[in-house]
Amino acid sequence: MTNGKAITLGLQHLLAMYAGAILVPLTIGKELGFSDEQVTYLVAIDILMCGVATLIQAMRGKFFGIGLPVVLGCTFTAVFPIIAIGKNNGIDAIYGAIIASGLIVILISGIFGKLVKFFPPVVTGSVVTIIAISLVPVAMNNMGGGQGAPDFASASNIALALITLLIILVIYRFASGFIRSISILLGLILGTIVGIFMGKVDFSPVAEAGWFHMVKPFYFGTPAFDPASIITMTLVAMVSLVESSGVYFALGDIEKKKITSGDLARGYRSEGLASVIGGIFNAFPYTTFSQNVGLIKMTGVKERKVIFITGGMLVALGFFPKIAALTTIIPTAVLGGAMLAMFGMVLTQGITMLAPEILKSPENTMIVAISVALGAGVAFVPDIFKVLPDSLSILTSNGIVCGSVSAIVLNVLFNMIGPKKEKSLQAGAIKE
Repeated sequence: MTNGKAITLGLQHLLAMYAGAILVPLTIGKELGFSDEQVTYLVAIDILMCGVATLIQAMRGKFFGIGLPVVLGCTFTAVFPIIAIGKNNGIDAIYGAIIASGLIVILISGIFGKLVKFFPPVVTGSVVTIIAISLVPVAMNNMGGGQGAPDFASASNIALALITLLIILVIYRFASGFIRSISILLGLILGTIVGIFMGKVDFSPVAEAGWFHMVKPFYFGTPAFDPASIITMTLVAMVSLVESSGVYFALGDIEKKKITSGDLARGYRSEGLASVIGGIFNAFPYTTFSQNVGLIKMTGVKERKVIFITGGMLVALGFFPKIAALTTIIPTAVLGGAMLAMFGMVLTQGITMLAPEILKSPENTMIVAISVALGAGVAFVPDIFKVLPDSLSILTSNGIVCGSVSAIVLNVLFNMIGPKKEKSLQAGAIKE
């Protein structure tokens, strides 16, 4: 492969993941009330760390790197937990939880294959669904211009959000291949152009941003290690590992390569290391981006050289705040329209995981019903269990933790112990 072709394909991978990569820091920064300068830094460091995480994972070492053509970014399943931790316990707790969860992933990477039985699709699908439901109000508030904005829910904001959403839908409906894969990114760009004509774009953050900066560890503050926050981020990490396993096996099929337990351990370890580094530099936890797998299937090019180029481009972009500042001029209503599409896709991912599980048994239906209802309910009414002892608040004050623990416990109760387990073992023996 020529260098020119490799660079072009690397740029395609960057564009395919770019919208998802920038929406995470933009959403979190706006929800936590960051200034334009802080959001610019957050976007820049996130892009840089996406590149670092990708390079770590694409290499193949003794302890780190699965050696597959995989691109990493911050998963949307981490967005709501990070916002909730930031609002309830402060930004220091966010980074303490990210670092701690990354260390936990590194420690359990060798045995996660045995722990994964506690995270079947009925559990992971429930967790993803709870997180997606919790994210929808964030998108709706942004569609209105941002909660607390003087012109919240004005006709112009709603119109701009719907125009952005319509642009994304039209591109997704009538385009194909690579153009379709970047429909969200194109929607953000074209929606912002419309916003310029509506007088909703302020270019001052771009003018004020420097051309080059050095990244700083603990830019937003030193980490604080809050137990409830650590449990939340660790559960999110577990779900991400399960999703990443699917990506690893998919890429293994594409490369005609058998994925061993050693490969998985190095992959998990790399995600844990990426989270630790992300926490130190006040970025995010990182996991595999499935949209880039689709791009590999589409192009048929699976050489790691392309992914190394993508990772290098991402790292380079992270040192130029002027480019990161371009993302901060996107009107909030435009972000809301794009978020509705992105968060809706997360919701459909959860539903897709749950649909076959619900059809398998009435027990699974009950597991999903209770865990999703509890998780979403606590997310919207966080004080519902305040009468319980403080020792239980670590499990009941956070919707994701409450829903996740409920799903795990109910799955063990209905599917792993007692008569049902014995019955399934007998059926397995007869089948053999």
